[in-house]
Amino acid sequence: IVGCGTVAAAFAIAVYGWATMLAIAPADRFMLDHLWRWIHVGPLRLDIAFWLDPLSLLMVRIITGVGGLIHIYSTGYMHEDESYWRFFAWLNLFTFAMLVLVLADNLWLMFVGWEGVGLSSYLLISFFHDRHFAASAGTKAFLVNRVGDAAFLLGILLLFFQLHTLRFTEITARASSGDPAVLMAACLLLLLGATGKSAQFPLHVWLPDAMEGPTPVSALIHAAT
Repeated sequence: IVGCGTVAAAFAIAVYGWATMLAIAPADRFMLDHLWRWIHVGPLRLDIAFWLDPLSLLMVRIITGVGGLIHIYSTGYMHEDESYWRFFAWLNLFTFAMLVLVLADNLWLMFVGWEGVGLSSYLLISFFHDRHFAASAGTKAFLVNRVGDAAFLLGILLLFFQLHTLRFTEITARASSGDPAVLMAACLLLLLGATGKSAQFPLHVWLPDAMEGPTPVSALIHAAT
């Protein structure tokens, strides 16, 4: 009830938010929710803040809609498993991490959600950890994603040292003042990170082994990629 109910409630809120946003002028279709200041050292300012606009709201509806259906299906599929509670805890964690990823106001908070998705993938793929192939598949997914994540982190650092900000709106505003070669390198590193997470060549090798996890996990991971 809790596992499925939270995702269903999130989907209902997302649909309500979409209906509300349609009644607002296009230029005003965004919302910034600043919760607290995480780190502030010199030009480095990391906030726990969430940005909602039509694109992120579309992704929220997909995550909670598709994820909610997978949650509901899982109640029957995993009903007789002795780790029923653990499965739903990690499935909820996966959904939460995806929501942080698409709603983050800045690249650093997005990276936190990004890593949360990687952790959840590892936990769910190796859910049957007493089976050798499942444990190996989870480890493989974790290690391959770390390659992409390292590139993603380097891209974030390059952007910060070039533009002195990690907020998406400020990056857009300052991009024209940066060195094109450095920005290109940063973009390619971010692309390599996305390549790992979305299982594109050459970091695609972990995805076929993801089938070692329970079937609902495969559905969620393939939907997420």
